[in-house]
Amino acid sequence: MDIDEDSYILAALGVLVCGYAAYVAKGRTRRFKRRPINRDRRRTGNYSYYLNMKQWDTDQFFKYTRITIPVFDKLLAKIRTKIQRQYRSDGISPEERLVITLQYLSQGTSMQALAWTFHTGHSTIHYIIHETCKALWDVLAPEYLETPETPEKWEEISRGFQDKWNFPHCLGSIDGKHINIQAPPRSGSLFYNYKKHFSIVLLGACDADYKFTYVDIGAYGSQSDGGVLRNSVFGQRMENNDINIPRDKCLPGTNIVMPYFFVGDEAFPLKKYIMRPYPGKHLSNTQKIFNLRLSRARQVIENTFGIMVSRWRILKRPINAQVENIDNIVKGIVTLHNYCQTELSGPGNDIYCPPNFVDREGEENGGWRADQETLPSVGRLGANVAKRFVYDLRNTLAHYFLSDEGKVSWQERAITAHL
Repeated sequence: MDIDEDSYILAALGVLVCGYAAYVAKGRTRRFKRRPINRDRRRTGNYSYYLNMKQWDTDQFFKYTRITIPVFDKLLAKIRTKIQRQYRSDGISPEERLVITLQYLSQGTSMQALAWTFHTGHSTIHYIIHETCKALWDVLAPEYLETPETPEKWEEISRGFQDKWNFPHCLGSIDGKHINIQAPPRSGSLFYNYKKHFSIVLLGACDADYKFTYVDIGAYGSQSDGGVLRNSVFGQRMENNDINIPRDKCLPGTNIVMPYFFVGDEAFPLKKYIMRPYPGKHLSNTQKIFNLRLSRARQVIENTFGIMVSRWRILKRPINAQVENIDNIVKGIVTLHNYCQTELSGPGNDIYCPPNFVDREGEENGGWRADQETLPSVGRLGANVAKRFVYDLRNTLAHYFLSDEGKVSWQERAITAHL
C-alpha cells in the first residue's frame, strides 16, 4: 500500500466519522416539516372554535380563558411584541399563542392534548407555553406584582388590613405552599417533600385584596425546619431589615408603640416582623381572641392561594416540565392572578373572584373550597423559640384587642361560637 492509498483511506474514514458525528448531533430526522393532519389547522383546529366562542359566547370564553374579552385584548396588547414571531413558519399568531397558554394554565390540559386539539407539534406547544409564561412575568410583574419598596407603600397595605380585617400594623399575610411536579431526572430526594411528593416551594405574601405582594419560587420541596424562609430572598431581607418597612408607631387610639409585621400560621417563627398565634389548646380568653383576630387576617393568604389554584388548574396536578420551566409557569400564573384581581374586581366586575368565593369571618366556607383542596402547606418554617421581647409584643397586642380602642363587637360572640 503506497502513501497515496493510505491518505485516501484516512480521508474516507474522516468523512465517515464526521458524518456519524453530525448524525448523532442532529438526532432523528424529521419525516415531515408539518404533519399532514395539521396542515388544515386553521379550519379544523381548536383555534377556530375559540374564535367562534369569542364572537358568540362570552360565558364560555371566560371558562375557557379565565378572563373576559376586554381584559384578554388588553393582556394581548401588553405582551404581543414579546411573543410575536417575525417569521412565522408555523403560522401561529400572538393571539393563538396566548390562547394556547391560557388553556394550558386554566384547564390543566397536557401539552400533548393541546398539540392534538390545536393541530400543531408537541415541541411547538412546549415552546409557546414557556415563552408566553416568561413574557407574562416580564411584562406584568413590574406593574401588577410590584413589591412595596417605600414605607408609604407598606402603610397603604397596613391600612387595608386595618380597614378590612381589623388587624393593625399588618404588612401582609404570608404562607408557603408545595407546587407538585414530576420527579426531575437524577434529582434524588432534593424535591421529595414530607407529603411524599416531588415539589418546589412557593412562598408568598399578599395584601388585603388577595393580591400577591411578594413571591419566592423554586425552593426544594425537601427543605424544612426554617430552610425555606431562611434561604429565601424575602426572609433574608426581612431578617436584615432591608425592605423599608415603616418605623414603629402607636397602635390606633393609644400611645402603645408597636412595630409593623406580617402574620403567619403556627408554621412560622415568632419574630419582631412575624406575628403567629399562641400555641396549644388550653388558652386564656385573651389568647383565644388574639388567635381569632390573627386567623382572620392570616386567612387572606389562604384565600389568595385558593382562588389562584381554583382558576389556574394546572396547579392541581404535578407539572411535567424541566424545573426552570416550572419556575416560569408558576411565575406566569402568579402574575396572571394579580392581573385578574386588578382588572376583574369591583362592583359589577367581580367575575374572577365573586364575594362568595372566599372564606368569611374565620370560617372555611369559600366557594373555591368546593372546587378542590388547596395546595399542601410547607412544614415548619422556623423554630418556635423567640426572644423575650417578642413574646411581650404579642402579649401587648393581645391585650390591645380587649381594650376599648382595639376590640370589635363580634369577637366575644365568635369565641363563644367556637367553644
